[in-house]
Amino acid sequence: MDEYNRFVDWDKMDVTVQSQDAKELTCTEFQELKQLARQGYWSKNHSLRAKAYHKLISNIPCRTVTPDANVYRDIVVKIVGKRNSSSLPLPEFVDNSLVPTYCLNAEGIGAVRKIILCIANQFPDISFCPALPSVIALLLHYSKDEAECFEQVCRILACNDPSKRLIDQTFLAFESSCMTFGDLVNKYCQAAHKLMVAVSEDVLEVYSDWQRWLFGELPMVYVARVFDVFLVEGYKVLYRVALALLKFFHKVRAGQPMESDSIQQDIRAFVRDIAKSVSPERLLEKAFAIRLFSRKEIQLLQMANEKALQQKGITVKQKSVASPKRQNVHLAVHAENFKSEIVSVKEMRDIWSWIPERFALCQPLLLFTTLEHGCSLSRFYSHSEGHEPTLLLIKTTAKEVCGAYLSTDWSERRRGGNKLSFFGTGECFVFRLQPEVERYEWVIIKHPELATTGSEPENHTSPASSTLSSSSVPSDPSDRLSPFLSARHFNLPSKTASMFMAGSSECIIIGGGDGQALYLDADLNHGRTSHCNTFNNQPLCSESFQISVLEVWGFRDTMNG
Repeated sequence: MDEYNRFVDWDKMDVTVQSQDAKELTCTEFQELKQLARQGYWSKNHSLRAKAYHKLISNIPCRTVTPDANVYRDIVVKIVGKRNSSSLPLPEFVDNSLVPTYCLNAEGIGAVRKIILCIANQFPDISFCPALPSVIALLLHYSKDEAECFEQVCRILACNDPSKRLIDQTFLAFESSCMTFGDLVNKYCQAAHKLMVAVSEDVLEVYSDWQRWLFGELPMVYVARVFDVFLVEGYKVLYRVALALLKFFHKVRAGQPMESDSIQQDIRAFVRDIAKSVSPERLLEKAFAIRLFSRKEIQLLQMANEKALQQKGITVKQKSVASPKRQNVHLAVHAENFKSEIVSVKEMRDIWSWIPERFALCQPLLLFTTLEHGCSLSRFYSHSEGHEPTLLLIKTTAKEVCGAYLSTDWSERRRGGNKLSFFGTGECFVFRLQPEVERYEWVIIKHPELATTGSEPENHTSPASSTLSSSSVPSDPSDRLSPFLSARHFNLPSKTASMFMAGSSECIIIGGGDGQALYLDADLNHGRTSHCNTFNNQPLCSESFQISVLEVWGFRDTMNG
């Protein structure tokens, strides 16, 4: 342990958990390393963890010219000079208030700032990297000197494997990761998300803290366990742990009054004091029990969010004002500009809290209403086509209100010619507002006698096609994608296309399978539903119903007019 104790304040460390047993990390197979990391194999031996980190980081594929320990020794004196390292000013790309000490001694605390300044010198392209101080502070525990720590951090930053994302280094990457996390919360932590919407004016402002929970508030023992797995499995681990933290926060604090005026502050305090309620083992167990999207799907979702931000000109952090984030549900649906014959402003705001983050930057725009455009399916199509996504709202003569978020342009139905064609993505969902609010997870249309479109394989309807529960989504083999994202958007092969919407000149079908399905006739006066194996067996609306009013809403970009 002696060779790695230079920067550690052992009086602040819990040495009772440290084992002096001689251990060696000899395995090289990914699955074995993955198992050992998740089990915390090297967490009880300081030297073993140091050697494990060195081995894992040395195997990271990096660009040809990556600064090493010798570079640090050459530049540190020129950059730092004789200034007191503990008071060195930090570059703008890190948050000065988030420089954790992680049981470091005075020399270690000063070393964090020196290494950050030298990294800024060698990586001029870094524009936003709030996680960097935490990563440096942690790796100093397992480094013989500053130069060695510098080299390890540089390798993480210089990773050039396009499939291996490690640390966000631009505001665009960071902000899109926050949106992606918001999308994941919306799907996998619906109870917690509902709470966030109820108590926060800006939901994404809360979710933008997700990296701070991990690299700022989480105690060092927990951070190290997370980092063990992160170095083996990559960025997806961070999403998992952050989701688990939110789940535990909701579970522990459910029904209790807020401790402060800010839900953000309450979550930060919970994470800082997490040892009072959740052990590192239990946190990781919860994280890996979440049946998350595949790494490829998350990467595509991140790309979609980045593209949405780029289109709106949100690529750099604003210095003078708060960074532009998702509009809160109270601003996204302006009461003075919103008028619907089906839903109130409050109900529309509830719906807005369910939609993907990249579209929550927009405002609702009425495209079609039967009260003005009549009950014609052809007019429904003509007013809806060219808009993606859209929101369908229905009020029945029995005063039931239901609807659907539809991710794909209705013009896609033409790909099937005169046949009923299937399309859409896994972001589609159906919901009910009256008599009670209920949101149903996505389902795939299962209509065997009609599912004969040329581009769809015969076995397309997989086990996912008969489920509503997000926890039941099967994990996909790494060589294919589930239908969560649009094949057309991401140039995916046709076999990954989805079956969530169907349209012809005779009818519309939304959802389906053994879950909720909504069928609308061509005259837009009548509809019916199927509803078996749904949450609490609650139907979307009456099995057969008459339509009083039907509306279609689009999404207007408020930032680009």
